[in-house]
Amino acid sequence: MCGQSEPANGLQNDIFSFRKIYQAYLDCRKNKRNTFNALKFEINDGENLVKLEYELKNRTYHPSRSILFAAKKPKLREIFAADFPDRVVHHILVNSLEKIYEPIFIHDSYASRDGKGTHAAKERLEKFTRQITKNGHVRAYYLQLDIKDFFTSINKELLFIIIQRKVKNPDILWLTQKVLFWDCTTSYVHKGDKQLLFNIPTNKSLFGKENRSGLPIGNLTSQYFANIYLNELDQYVKHVLKAHYYLRYVDDFVILSQDASQLRTWQAQIEEFLLSRLKLRLHPKRRKLASISNGIDFLGYIIRPTYVLVRRRVINNLKEKIRQFRQAREKDFRKFHDMVASYMGHFKHANSYRLINKLTMEVA
Repeated sequence: MCGQSEPANGLQNDIFSFRKIYQAYLDCRKNKRNTFNALKFEINDGENLVKLEYELKNRTYHPSRSILFAAKKPKLREIFAADFPDRVVHHILVNSLEKIYEPIFIHDSYASRDGKGTHAAKERLEKFTRQITKNGHVRAYYLQLDIKDFFTSINKELLFIIIQRKVKNPDILWLTQKVLFWDCTTSYVHKGDKQLLFNIPTNKSLFGKENRSGLPIGNLTSQYFANIYLNELDQYVKHVLKAHYYLRYVDDFVILSQDASQLRTWQAQIEEFLLSRLKLRLHPKRRKLASISNGIDFLGYIIRPTYVLVRRRVINNLKEKIRQFRQAREKDFRKFHDMVASYMGHFKHANSYRLINKLTMEVA
């Protein structure tokens, strides 16, 4: 583990001002306001924020224990949920890192960034397919790859070295180090079905990693650290390989070309780069090189140059939730309405007029 940074001298572009802490608190509670820990914090939010300001400025802050549980959708995953005050700290850190990294990141990195997201990524890839195929008139190919056990494979020491290249503010470096090297497997409480946790494969778990690799899924900092880590790949693909049609969402990335052999060469080069520079491996079962006319299965859509469909699994998930709602003895209509509205919002980004009408009839 890296040694401690020296105390900061002066304000150093004070990232721990009360104004910035309060803004981070407002950002944090937007989606967490009705949770127990958020409400508990809010009862004495002024006092709690002053305490947090003192701890950060005096470098006495330490993360609290996490809540450990297993999430079953979309697949079985191990979740370490940070306590609410720690989530506020995560927002403080990410707000500071964004000012440094947003000008550096490539345009076509779409996860955990303002103005990006799944729908923007889908629309960009759709535009790419139209451009490279001349609206479907020229044959072209896509290479789709993702990284095996991505979040549990991120090397912490290497990530911190990467961050040190760009970040010079000692306060940001200290807080990055404090959050990054916090071992959540040493301080947590269980929640939910403990048996599910035993079913999680060791390669998908943070346990047994000796705090050398792995970031807890779900934390805002983990998502942003992941972007910083894979920015190394982004820069390599764009500026060394010079792949024009490249797009990434977390560890799922797509490259387009009219030359299939060029894509095969790039795949080999990317595989070597990931292993030698980032200590990551491509997922052996998720490497696909095919004609764009077949459709690209990406972020819940099947994308072709002239139209976009919703992935069948997404439709089936909604139908299953509708069935479960109808069978439930106690019905939460508001929660059901919000869930359906979320799916309909997803469907509206595809050519799905008849699908939406059909599902609307089923829900009615």
